[in-house]
Amino acid sequence: MTETFTPTRAAEQFIEHGEDIADAKAPSGPIEGRWDQRKFDGSLVNPANRRKIKVIMVGTGLAGASAAATLGEAGYQVTSFCYQDSPRRAHSIAAQGGINAAKNYRNDGDSVYRLFYDTVKGGDFRSRESNSYRLAQVSVNIIDQCVAQGVPFAREYGGLLDNRSFGGVQVSRTFYARGQTGQQLLIGAYQALERQVAAGTVEVHTRHEMLDLIMVDDGTGQKRARGVVVRDMVSGEIETHTADAVVLATGGYGNVFFLSTNAVGCNVTATWRAHRRGAYFGNPCYTQIHPTCIPVSGDYQSKLTLMSESLRNDGRIWVPKEAGDDRHPSDIPEDERDYYLERIYPAFGNLVPRDIASRAAKYQCDDGKGVGPGGLGVYLDFADAIERMGRATVEAKYGNLFDMYARITGEDPYTQPMRIYPAVHYTMGGLWVDYDLQSNLEGLFVTGEANFSDQGANRLGASALMQGLADGYFVLPYTLANYLAAGPFEPVGDDHPAVVEAREAVEARIRDLLAVDGNRTVDSYHKELGHIMWEYCGMERTEEGLTKAIGLIRELKDDFWRNVKVTGEAGELNQTLERAGRVVDFFELGELMCIDALNREESCGGHFRAESQTEDGEALRHDDYFAYVAAWEYNADSGGDKPILHKEPLEYEYVEMKARSYK
Repeated sequence: MTETFTPTRAAEQFIEHGEDIADAKAPSGPIEGRWDQRKFDGSLVNPANRRKIKVIMVGTGLAGASAAATLGEAGYQVTSFCYQDSPRRAHSIAAQGGINAAKNYRNDGDSVYRLFYDTVKGGDFRSRESNSYRLAQVSVNIIDQCVAQGVPFAREYGGLLDNRSFGGVQVSRTFYARGQTGQQLLIGAYQALERQVAAGTVEVHTRHEMLDLIMVDDGTGQKRARGVVVRDMVSGEIETHTADAVVLATGGYGNVFFLSTNAVGCNVTATWRAHRRGAYFGNPCYTQIHPTCIPVSGDYQSKLTLMSESLRNDGRIWVPKEAGDDRHPSDIPEDERDYYLERIYPAFGNLVPRDIASRAAKYQCDDGKGVGPGGLGVYLDFADAIERMGRATVEAKYGNLFDMYARITGEDPYTQPMRIYPAVHYTMGGLWVDYDLQSNLEGLFVTGEANFSDQGANRLGASALMQGLADGYFVLPYTLANYLAAGPFEPVGDDHPAVVEAREAVEARIRDLLAVDGNRTVDSYHKELGHIMWEYCGMERTEEGLTKAIGLIRELKDDFWRNVKVTGEAGELNQTLERAGRVVDFFELGELMCIDALNREESCGGHFRAESQTEDGEALRHDDYFAYVAAWEYNADSGGDKPILHKEPLEYEYVEMKARSYK
């Protein structure tokens, strides 16, 4: 795939190069036995000692709640933080369609190996084999765990758990609870968490936002993550909390685009502040555009609404064959409709992976065949499904999603097709971690969407919930124990120099934000940043556009520090101050995303460079040059003005790296 390719190296002006890195914890041997061997080789902590060890957990979504509950059940002292008013408000609750597991209940050829293969292929051969296999391997345990907790998965007539298909696969392996799967799974994890709160092993602090990571020298010259600085979002008080290890389970960074399917409060601050303290950021340019979103309807919106990918099981996607055809969809006869996914990708049809479906929709709209306001939409039609199965069956499977669409758009999806268009959804990039889910900083572990490890350059549908619960219930409790076996470490008090320094740094940044006293709102800057990111680092990227975006972001950031207006005071409930701190982090992240995208002169998964595509418009990788994880080191605090790129080479023993085809 690299026969005539020579990189332009246009990104060299923006980066420095560091040494290559490797995952020192990655096991070897037969892939099916690697995780079992790693668990056996890891050190254990006896039950009596667990009661002496403290763990900080930031985030209460599926990854954070499940991990806190499991660690509390094991006997550790866990302190949990979330910025929401309840752990149940974590954004995991918004996931709709389902959760993957290789149980092969449909007897249609699924297996652990097939889920592993689909994950690596779906990620366009940019994920680690060992991590992806482990994810598939433990998936079968997640369903049993959740059923035992009472999660009300859909069932077939005979009482067995039901399955449906998601994009990028040809089997049915997705377990679901109507269109509320994330909500039901989070309630299960929340119940487990609250059980440990009642037992006294977990302490939850709601309405607290992490603003810095505390790194402490252990006396040997080795720095370890030993705590966090948080702000009480109600009182404005700055607090410091210390422990033997810190776990970040704070989700993704899709809101760098302003408009995304994420909740408005979702942000990158926790992981970015850890990055500023030395944690490598892996593959930041890998962001996922979801093909099944309600189109933008005006400048007043602060977020977008996702229509679950599960709808692609029974809904058919189409556009008029002729550009500019603005007739009502019911007036367009069948022979004048282009079911373009079924035509281009006959083997997978409407269930191609998200990145491919998103780009295909964009191309149709670019050709003038888009529908709805501005021509930015395609149809998702359930007429055939209703005729085949009956309206009652469709309502039973998707009713809450149809109701949500009707309330938002004022259109009845039972009698006319839905209109959908791609939107930013999930981020495959995140803090770099090893096989044990530990970052390059000792004592800092990262789980779920906050890390980069399992999904490669594109996530298959229904795999986010799978990774969050796999990390929380079945991976972290083993790998964290291996680290904590050397503890408990020397206690760290509030007067420790590292604690004082981190607290003062947070307080200084807050003073700086309040001192600008300009005349422009925080949200206006966030919205402008989002426009830049979507235009130049969205579904399609170019060398020229990315270079321009870097300059625009830098100019916008400079203007922010001259002209932003942050109202209110530090020592009070101040949502403007909260948003200002998050937008500052988005500026820095957005610049790094563009630099990473500029450096990766290939197309793979969610990262599509216009200069790197096949004759028929598919993504074209360049494995000879870019088969690596890009792990970025923050450099500004060290006097450098360029991020440092460390490369982790990707090697494949069990899957052949080849052109990804869904035709």
